[in-house]
Amino acid sequence: MADGPTYRRIADHLREEIRAGTWRPGDRLPSHAELAEQMQVSLTTARNAIQLLVTENLVYTATSRGTIVRSQEVLESVITDHIRPDRPRATHDIFEEIARAAGRIPTKEFNARMEPANQQVARWLGIPVDSWVLARTVLQFLDNEPWSWEVSFYPRDLAEATGIDSPHDIAEGTTRRLAERGHGETAHRDTLVARPAASEEASVLGIAIGTVLLDHLRIGANHERITRVTRHRSTAASNRLAYELGDAAGTAVIRGVLDQTDRSGIWF
Repeated sequence: MADGPTYRRIADHLREEIRAGTWRPGDRLPSHAELAEQMQVSLTTARNAIQLLVTENLVYTATSRGTIVRSQEVLESVITDHIRPDRPRATHDIFEEIARAAGRIPTKEFNARMEPANQQVARWLGIPVDSWVLARTVLQFLDNEPWSWEVSFYPRDLAEATGIDSPHDIAEGTTRRLAERGHGETAHRDTLVARPAASEEASVLGIAIGTVLLDHLRIGANHERITRVTRHRSTAASNRLAYELGDAAGTAVIRGVLDQTDRSGIWF
């Protein structure tokens, strides 16, 4: 190993092994104790070496599984896909569609609860502060790796009228459910910010504090009211968001060209 602090030399060694394919995405690295024993260093030194790799987004820590090597694939999400008029009917939502198209296995952790709207949520939804809203939280995984954190808020009366207040995830997605129950969204406003992850976000997504996130806020509405607001957070290094605007024929031309030139590898 090269010169420098011991923990950095250990991190350098593990980094090179990851790049060489000795450790593949999804593999578990030695635990802190195992690494300390193998390298004949203190537990603190081993922990610092792993933390450096976490900071570089090469690995993440899972409570039940230890330190896991991250996939370095960049997932492209065309975030206008869910409102395409020719989008086929399916029993799964847009996240699963994107994941399966990329050959990844999607899973989720879901919860829903009624809570009073804070000032920010009330402003987004255009309702009084402390009005009851349904908060639906989904932690999304690809191949068991924490990928994104999504929280959506719905006015209570709309959630109850459409059955979105279910304690279970809605397989086909809430956008389809709203449309099926007569509250289809006809307009959206998207705000996208790149910023450092705060401590809670870092904990949820298994990343280091300060890792750059894509913070995507979408407000949906129909002709009468705002129907929901969704906040979707993911790591910037692993995600690329794209919009497709215009008629179906023109969009098909663009997709055809990108598909021929390996769409997943294009970046500007």
